[in-house]
Amino acid sequence: MNGQTTQSAATTASAPTAQSARTATTTLWRPTGPEELALVEAADWRAWPPRLPEQPIFYPVLNEDYAVRIARDWNVPASGVGYVTRFEVETEFLARYPVQRAGGRTILELWVPAEELAEFNRHIVGRIEVVHEFRPQA
Repeated sequence: MNGQTTQSAATTASAPTAQSARTATTTLWRPTGPEELALVEAADWRAWPPRLPEQPIFYPVLNEDYAVRIARDWNVPASGVGYVTRFEVETEFLARYPVQRAGGRTILELWVPAEELAEFNRHIVGRIEVVHEFRPQA
């Protein structure tokens, strides 16, 4: 997770969509394991859980392919199952988080400090949804 770009999520993520006539949103993805997903479900699919002390940053990613690679290649070996979630966040709010380049040109993340996650959650529009599930190959 080295290096930075100066672009904002609003200009790099999927084109903003209109969830309503008033709020432009940006689609983000988050690869996750079963424990975190259970906490999202307990929050009625509307918020990410607080970070653990060893997790100072919450990092949603800016493209589905990158989220799939993490869920499949990291979450499955680590916890037996990996999920990719998709959710919408108010585009204007995301402008405060510069896009972080964590590798190649499509390895892009937002780094949300743990202490800002509750505020980030207040800007999620709609529900967090699971769009992929990966399990070990038989």
